[in-house]
Amino acid sequence: MITPTPLTTTPAPGTHESKATLVVRPAKVKDVRAIQALAHRVYHDMPTYTQAQLRGQIQNFPDGQFVAIYKDEVVGYAATFIIDQAAALAAHDWKTITGNGFAARHNPLGDILYGMEVMVDPSTRGLRIGQRLYNARKDLCQQKALKGIVFAGRMPGLDRKMRRKEVASAQEYLDLIKEKRIRDKVVSFQMRNGFEVLGVLENYLPPDRDSRGNAAHLVWWNPKLGLDPRTGQPAQRGRVPGTVRIGCVQYQQRRVSSFEEFGKNVEYFVDVVADYKADFVVFPELFTLQLLSIENKPIPADQAIAELTKYTEPLKKLLSELAVHYNINIIGGSHPTVDDDGDIINVCFVCLRDGSVHRQEKIHPTPNERYWWGIEGGDVAQTIMTDCGPIGVMICYDSEFPELARHLVDQGAQILFVPFCTDERKSYLRVRYCCQARAVENQVYVAMAGNVGNLPGVVNMDIQYAQSCILTPCDFPFDRDGVAADTTPNVEMVAFADLNLDDLTAARASGTVQNLRDRRFDLYSVVWHKDEE
Repeated sequence: MITPTPLTTTPAPGTHESKATLVVRPAKVKDVRAIQALAHRVYHDMPTYTQAQLRGQIQNFPDGQFVAIYKDEVVGYAATFIIDQAAALAAHDWKTITGNGFAARHNPLGDILYGMEVMVDPSTRGLRIGQRLYNARKDLCQQKALKGIVFAGRMPGLDRKMRRKEVASAQEYLDLIKEKRIRDKVVSFQMRNGFEVLGVLENYLPPDRDSRGNAAHLVWWNPKLGLDPRTGQPAQRGRVPGTVRIGCVQYQQRRVSSFEEFGKNVEYFVDVVADYKADFVVFPELFTLQLLSIENKPIPADQAIAELTKYTEPLKKLLSELAVHYNINIIGGSHPTVDDDGDIINVCFVCLRDGSVHRQEKIHPTPNERYWWGIEGGDVAQTIMTDCGPIGVMICYDSEFPELARHLVDQGAQILFVPFCTDERKSYLRVRYCCQARAVENQVYVAMAGNVGNLPGVVNMDIQYAQSCILTPCDFPFDRDGVAADTTPNVEMVAFADLNLDDLTAARASGTVQNLRDRRFDLYSVVWHKDEE
């Protein structure tokens, strides 16, 4: 686990702290040698692709091949091609359907995306790279308006089960997996990712001894097309396509004995929210205050906050590693941090699932923060580009200044995240009412996450009051009362909501009121006076 490092300073103004370390991008011919090396690491006991086959896959359908790059090394590969539905759903074998591994049967006029390969470096399997590659496939399927994705999945546990006479056939093995009576590391993973089992493809890939040459025939129907082409019934249930899923953690302050224990508490919530396939998990402002309980020394408040700054680098490392490992973007609450001038500022670290780290300083410290803790205000308010579009962060009191939200929305923000820390109901309601106003006047989503619980006997710990929530504009496409989700006050829990960005676009263009469009630029505007570059 991570251990605290000595007090450090932050980089120069701006929001970007470190570049992405894990990206998924289209494969290129120059990647062929690295993909072949990856195949040897993954399929060490099976024949692997020739360079000619890999070049064929990439050149036959350039849009359909993806590589995952982690720390500048190819650690994952997914290959696809388009084929007609009848061929994809009929019985087939790997050699015939893939054109002997060249993706030579690619048909641009087909209606099904066929997945011929997914491989992940065994040393990186904890980073959910397979899930990222499957998400890239789903995005491609939806972009091209194809009916769905079909592929044949290995059943690596089959041979062992049959040798032990625990199952008599591949079909029985697959039936037990569907009934969740046994697990298969490949097929069970596919089912968790929304794929339906059609049956067994016998003699699909004879060299695959672990599967005894068999494969599970799987399909995922494109939910954007609305209906299952076979049944005419809704294709998928659950998450609405084209939405951004957010989980706001209403975080319980509790005693911890070490930074490692704190890290385990944070990881628990990241894991839970990631299991719900969320795009963002949001933590509260100053949720790291519980680290004061480690030493719990009777020192002045300003010195206690200064003590917390030694955890800045461990916190960034923790959140960044969790974001990559659990494939989720983390809005890291806020934490006292020392800047280049030696001042303490309140910073939200935004750790994206590609490994990049960004930050947003609190612009407006409260009077108490300035007086008791000596916290200074930041100077920069910039949007952060994510895989779900541009976002903005306003830390607690910042939400009470309409100019700041408008400045972020002018830069393109569609979701504003507000980590907050309030001690009693009046304080909370100031933030809540202002956030609702920001959602209405900017036609934007606002997600709030706060702390709950008290720590009697811990020096410099305040009381907490929170009702975390996810707020929307108030118009017909949005939730009643402008609240997409909220929590029970002062109870540790998570609020989830799916936010449709297309609804924002429609409301801004043709809503009942059009706040952004109807502004009087001839009379007023928001101007940021300090250079942000």
